[in-house]
Amino acid sequence: MARPTDTRARILAVARELFAERGAQQTSLRDIAGRLGISKPALYYHFDSREALLASIVEPLLADMDAFMATREGHARPDPRVLLSDYFDLLHRNRDLITMLVRDLATLGLLDLATRMIAWRHRLITLLLGPSPALPAQVRAVVAIGGMSDCTVEFPDVPMEKIKPIAV
Repeated sequence: MARPTDTRARILAVARELFAERGAQQTSLRDIAGRLGISKPALYYHFDSREALLASIVEPLLADMDAFMATREGHARPDPRVLLSDYFDLLHRNRDLITMLVRDLATLGLLDLATRMIAWRHRLITLLLGPSPALPAQVRAVVAIGGMSDCTVEFPDVPMEKIKPIAV
């Protein structure tokens, strides 16, 4: 008999795969249970809703971003290239999840991720430019940060070692 953690991990893996293929809104818990060959009640034992399952899938990205910010805020302003290089690495580590979210934008609203992502962007801009940057600098930072994120999604078949120096 499989341990609950094994079943939970399998559910997360299959849900992530189906969400990436079809989108979270178009994937039911029945679809996930069917792919796993388990009953829907067995799935409910681990996750009481699609939203709870989705939140568990997204949690590593949220934790990674929160840790990234926490380790850099409250210190001297970092070198912008180092900060952007580290940020690119964070995006690359989470690119499959970011791709899934970009392909199904309703998920951002479902989990209120858009608000968190905008807050992260503002915090990152503050780290890059200080607390009161001029508008032109803010615009350039938004373009740079958004462009870096897009690069991790847009070029899945190109080794990131080739993309990163250009993006940073």
